[in-house]
Amino acid sequence: MNVADSQRVGSSLEHLGYSFTDKPEDADIIVLNTCVVRQSAEDKAYGRLSSLKPLKQKNPDLIINLMGCMVGVRGAEKLKEKLPYVDVFSPPSDPGPLISHLTQGEIHSLENAETTRRFLMMDDELILPVAEQGKLISAHVPVVYGCSHACTFCIIPYKRGVERSRPVGDIVGEVRSLAKQGVREITLLGQIVDRYGKDVPDGPNLAGLLRLIHEVEGIERIRFLTSHPNYFGDELIETIAELPRVMPHIELPIQAGDDEVLLNMKRGYTQQDYRDLVGRIRAKLPDCSIATDIIVGFPGETEEQFMQTYRVLSDLKLDSAHLARYSVREGTVATRRMVDNVTDEEKMRRFRLLEELQEQIVGEINQRYLGQQVDVLFEEKVKGRWRGRTPTNKLVFVESEEDLRGKVIPVTVTWTGPWSMQAALQKQPALITV
Repeated sequence: MNVADSQRVGSSLEHLGYSFTDKPEDADIIVLNTCVVRQSAEDKAYGRLSSLKPLKQKNPDLIINLMGCMVGVRGAEKLKEKLPYVDVFSPPSDPGPLISHLTQGEIHSLENAETTRRFLMMDDELILPVAEQGKLISAHVPVVYGCSHACTFCIIPYKRGVERSRPVGDIVGEVRSLAKQGVREITLLGQIVDRYGKDVPDGPNLAGLLRLIHEVEGIERIRFLTSHPNYFGDELIETIAELPRVMPHIELPIQAGDDEVLLNMKRGYTQQDYRDLVGRIRAKLPDCSIATDIIVGFPGETEEQFMQTYRVLSDLKLDSAHLARYSVREGTVATRRMVDNVTDEEKMRRFRLLEELQEQIVGEINQRYLGQQVDVLFEEKVKGRWRGRTPTNKLVFVESEEDLRGKVIPVTVTWTGPWSMQAALQKQPALITV
C-alpha cells in the first residue's frame, strides 16, 4: 500500500514540475512515507527523520513531508510539537496536504476530494512517475483503504481509519491507464481485500471486480492481497478458477494455530475453520500456492499453544509463511488489556523453529518444479540475470542477453531452492533450409 501511495505522490509532484532525485542533499522536497505496523518500523522512521534534520538546518527552504501511518488519521497535531522541523504531515494514502502546501492552498484535498482526484488522475488516468514509465511491469492498485476488523494486535485501523472501498470506475480506470503505460501485472490491495464492496450497497464484491479487471486489454496477470479467512468464500474460489488471468496464488493469514490464541487475537475463526478453507481452495485449485502470516509470542501463548501453530504449518505445507514476533503497539487492544509475558528470547526461539520448518517445506515444494516448464513474467534485470515470477508467485532467475522485460515466456527450471529458482529459456527449433 505504501508503494502505491508513494507512486501517487511522485506522480502528483511531477504534475507540479518537480523531478525525482535519489540524493536527499539535492532535493527541494523530501517525502518520508512511513509504516508503523511494528515498533521497529516506527523506530526506524524516527531515526530517518533525525538524519534529515541537518539538511533542514543547512537549507531552511527544504520541505520535509512526513506521510503515512506514523501520522495516521488524527496524529498530525501531536507530531507538529515533537517534530517542528517537519513542514507537512500527510495521512496515509493522502498526498493532499503536501499538494495544498506547495500550491498555497489552491488544491484542498481534505476539503474537496473530487478536485484532488482529478489533479492526481489527470482525466481519470494515473500517470506513473517518469522514472517508472516503461519500466514498471507489476503495479499495486489500492481497492480498499483502512480496516474495520480491529484484530487485537493490529494498529492499522487506528492509523488508516475505517474501511472504505474505492469506486469501481476509479479502479478500472486506473488499471486501464497502467496497462497503457506498459504495466502487465496488477495487484489489488486492501488490509482485508476480500471485504471490497461490503461498505457499498449497490457495487460489486471482489469477485465481481476481478471479472471487470479481467477484461482490461494489456493486463496479463491479476493478483490480490491480503485476504482474511472469514471473508474468503466459495464465490471467490470459483472466480479464480474461471479467470485465467487471475493468478493461483492466495495470501491467507492464519496468525496462530491455537483456538484460544485466535480468540484472544479476535480473528473470528478456529484452526479447523482454516484447515477446511485450505482444503476447499486446493480441491478447486489444485495447483494453487498459499501464503500465510504467523505471529509468535502473542500475550499468554504457552508452549503447547505454540506447538499447535507448529503442527498446523507442518500439516498444511503452505508455500510461504511471513513470520513475526509479537511486539507491543501502543493503542492496540492487546497492549491495553493483555500482558506481554513471553520473553524476547522465547519469541526468537519459536520464530526460528517455524523458520526452519518452513524452509524445509518450501524447499520440498519448489523441488517439484525441477525440470518442469513454467510461464514466467519477467520484470527486471538484476546483477546480469532476468528476474520474474511464476503464476504461483515463485521467484525465478534466467540468464539471457535478450530483452525479456514485460514478457511472459515459458522456461525450464534447472535449479530450485527454498527462496528462488533458476531456469533456462526454451530452445527455439532450428530452421532447416533445403
